[in-house]
This record gives sequence, C-alpha cells and structure tokens, in this order.
Amino acid sequence: MKVYLAGPLGFSEAGRAFHYDKLIPAIRELGHEVLDPWSLTDHAKIESVQQMRPGDSKLQAWKLLNAEIGKNNTNAIDNADALVAVLDGPDIDSGTAAEIGYAYARGLPILGYRSDFRQIGDNEGSIVNLQVEYFIRTSGGTIVSSLEQLSAPLLRMLSNKNGVIEKAN
Repeated sequence: MKVYLAGPLGFSEAGRAFHYDKLIPAIRELGHEVLDPWSLTDHAKIESVQQMRPGDSKLQAWKLLNAEIGKNNTNAIDNADALVAVLDGPDIDSGTAAEIGYAYARGLPILGYRSDFRQIGDNEGSIVNLQVEYFIRTSGGTIVSSLEQLSAPLLRMLSNKNGVIEKAN
C-alpha cells in the first residue's frame, strides 16, 4: 500500500531525525511504500531559494517553488492508498490539516499519529481539533499514540482498501 506521510516533522532537525530514523522505517517495516512529501521536491532548489538575498527575486522564487511543492504533494496524495498524519504539537500543523481534509475528500483512509500527551482537543470528547478527528475517524481510520500501534490500523486499511473501509471507534 502507498502511504502518504503528512506532518510538520521536516521543518526541524529534531523532527527530521524522528521522521527518517523512526517513523518512515516503522511504516516500511509493515510492508508499505512511503510517499514522503519532504523528499518529493529537490532539496537543492529549496536551499538555493533560502540562500538568495532578500528582495523581489527571492519572493518570486518562493512563489514558484511553493506552487511546485504544493503540486508535488497533491499528486502524491492522489496516488496514495492511505494517509498517515502526524498530529503532534500544541495544535495540528495547518498544512497537515489541509492534507487530511484533501485526503478525506478523495476517499482515502486516514490514520492519525499523536504521541504528544498535551491536550489540544476542542472539548473533552476530542483528542485533537474536532473536524480533523471527524475526517480521520469517518475515513475508517483512528488516532494512535505510539509507533507500535500503527500496525493493526494500517493492516485493516490495507485489507479494506478495495472495499468499504471498516469504521474505527
């Protein structure tokens, strides 16, 4: 199964370490292909724009590169069988929330991963933002709190990918 991995982990050194050393290997060990948005766009392009002098040229370069990154990520979600979303942080990353909404609209099953113990739900009945949680659970997915808990929901998604997705609790 092709799994798109949504989340903000690529923005920081610590996040990248977890993303590449723990999360991606855990999904691959379960036999899935990972569609990694942080690898879809040539990193040299990003570094090149980051190193430009401030001004109109840099602004235009970012606008062009942002469109390329957005298109690459959209195409990857379009080619995915499921989406795994990292939900850690004091609030869900806005890009991750957008990818969850897009995947839901495309009919993909979504699995949320939240190892962060801080409470961010809209009320006592939600773990995270209620709309994000609704999309995850209604897609047939669930929210897990450890890497060890990824296996069963991903296996269920794989076995149901061609039929009706079994709704999680």
